[in-house]
Amino acid sequence: MGISAISSTSPYLYGHIASGKRLMSAANGASELAVAEKQKALITGYNTGTKNLATGNNMLNTSDSALGSITDHLQRIRELGLRASNTATMNASNRAELQKEVNQLKQGIEHIATQSRFNGKNLLDGSQSEGVTLVSDASGGSITVNNSMDSTLQALGIADFDVTKNFDLQAIDDALAKVASNRSSMGAQSNAIDHTMNYNEYASENLTASLSRLSDTDIAKKVQELTHQRTLQDISMYLQKKKMGQEGQKMVGALI
Repeated sequence: MGISAISSTSPYLYGHIASGKRLMSAANGASELAVAEKQKALITGYNTGTKNLATGNNMLNTSDSALGSITDHLQRIRELGLRASNTATMNASNRAELQKEVNQLKQGIEHIATQSRFNGKNLLDGSQSEGVTLVSDASGGSITVNNSMDSTLQALGIADFDVTKNFDLQAIDDALAKVASNRSSMGAQSNAIDHTMNYNEYASENLTASLSRLSDTDIAKKVQELTHQRTLQDISMYLQKKKMGQEGQKMVGALI
């Protein structure tokens, strides 16, 4: 191997060592580079899907937290209703005082239902009837999060609940059951999202490892090759200088 051939090889080795990449261009392996680019696209797809799903989970968690507060309000209204039902200790004046707190609690429920938002979208007023679609994986698959839960007083059936009049605690129990059902549905959706996120992370990690094996250079091997090329270059230069010296001596001898 001549000096020019060795010199042209050295930048190639330097490039691989500096970048840490074996596949720097199609010249290093067109078919392998195509596979590597496809794997990169899949990794990006899985990672993006995971981010989208995390957003969906955050939305569900926000809704669940709000429904938890509504549940607390309903439980307190039920407690006040039980107290109002005690005819032995309650008169009209007492019930009127209890109703003041009931009204405050109802206002709180309505506020939570109409003001709970995520990324500008109302969560609990029934306006999200079509749900939210999340692109979930590298192939463009999707998961639709059903977040069309209406937890307003009207939807819960307690808008007219009043302990100063004839009232039925079953209305509160029904409202509690509806909220519990909504929370159960969100829990199931959240579990499905978690499962898909776990798969995405597993797939991304495996593809990343595969891509590394395919495209990353073996630094130790390339350094060894570079050292070998330098040695060959030194030997070639030495032999060339020796040859030039011998030829010079012949020319001097011929002149004498």
